[in-house]
Amino acid sequence: MRFEAREVPNYVEHVPVGELRHGDVYFVVSFCDHEMNIPEMRPVVFVGRDLAEDESGALYFQDYESYQMGARYDDSNDSHVAEFERHAEEQSTGVCEFERALDVLLRCSLRRGGTRSKATSP
Repeated sequence: MRFEAREVPNYVEHVPVGELRHGDVYFVVSFCDHEMNIPEMRPVVFVGRDLAEDESGALYFQDYESYQMGARYDDSNDSHVAEFERHAEEQSTGVCEFERALDVLLRCSLRRGGTRSKATSP
């Protein structure tokens, strides 16, 4: 198996607000450390805009697992525990399509230079 070479931008390319599609899966890449050497990537589903009353400019994302289990924002069924994230529309969506999330991870790999990360205790 060979992974083709590609240019990796030195910035995160978030999905533009106008391109979000209800029910599509996006990815949030964050880092557990200040040096940005320990990434985590998690899938979220775009579930809509302005879901709460009297709201304007709010974007909502739900954790992938609960979405797949059938939990929804307005669901009164407590058997599914769902996590929702609210983002302000005038700011970045904070989510990437898979290939752009992969760019963030590749940039991390280049920054790490192939070295192993060691967990440090507090």
